[in-house]
Amino acid sequence: MFVIGGFLLGALTGGYRARARGGKLADMVQYALVHGLIFAILGLFVTIGLDRMLRA
Repeated sequence: MFVIGGFLLGALTGGYRARARGGKLADMVQYALVHGLIFAILGLFVTIGLDRMLRA
């Protein structure tokens, strides 16, 4: 759940940043994808951390 939410939040953030910098559609797609992947990986780490804490 954190992974999917992180991807969506990252994609929105990346698209907004590219648009604010005056980027074209390809720039917005690239920023959205990269930010989405970064946020998804962070969400994966959060999920793993919570799982390990709750199992202890």
